[in-house]
Amino acid sequence: DYDDTLQAAAGHQAEEIRKKIMKDYKGQYLLAVEGNAPTNDGGVYCTIGGETFTSILEEAAAGAKAIIAWGSCASNGCVQAAYPNPTGAKPVYKMITDKPVINVPGCPPIAEVMTGVLSYILTFDRLPELDSAKRPKMFYGQRIHDRCYRRSYFDAGQFVEAWDDEGARKGWCLYKMGCRGPSTYNACASMKWNECVSFPIGSGHGCFGCSEEGFWDNGPFYERLANIPNPTTDLTA
Repeated sequence: DYDDTLQAAAGHQAEEIRKKIMKDYKGQYLLAVEGNAPTNDGGVYCTIGGETFTSILEEAAAGAKAIIAWGSCASNGCVQAAYPNPTGAKPVYKMITDKPVINVPGCPPIAEVMTGVLSYILTFDRLPELDSAKRPKMFYGQRIHDRCYRRSYFDAGQFVEAWDDEGARKGWCLYKMGCRGPSTYNACASMKWNECVSFPIGSGHGCFGCSEEGFWDNGPFYERLANIPNPTTDLTA
């Protein structure tokens, strides 16, 4: 028999639960945010239950202990904030400036990274150490390039020059095909996806740099690196 008590909350019921948690656990709850806030035209481009994303975010953030921005949309704006950004989309850290914000970027973020961040906070009752982009250093402390299994080919100067050339068949470095691994900080090369099955470079495709701010505007994707700032030095790739 169908048991409606097993249903996950949705619609007005979900909104009622959200407001109850905000009231009962004021100053104690972690606010997880997915997506970014459109700020142009009163925020009408994203509304939930008659309220704008912006107003809901500001209301929920007011009583939060800290905020976790899930994915690149919430962390750095992603495609919505790409030029010319018609909706005025802004990442969470530009909207909420009086609370700790933890960015967990990626398009998508790695599932084990998401659960790892929550597990750390719940286990140690403190926020993880963050880098200059508000990302947990434990997962975003190294470039993909530093852990990439194709790194030896980069060092040897062996590059894929075309998608169907001999180098591509031999698994050579994808830097000349536009791979952003040398300027992208993430755990892709070590943790991978789908229970550590693979990641984009492992499947023969270069890294897009989705965990870096403004990656949509740092194209073209299939040409050598654009002028992408490196958050840990004064140099660029």
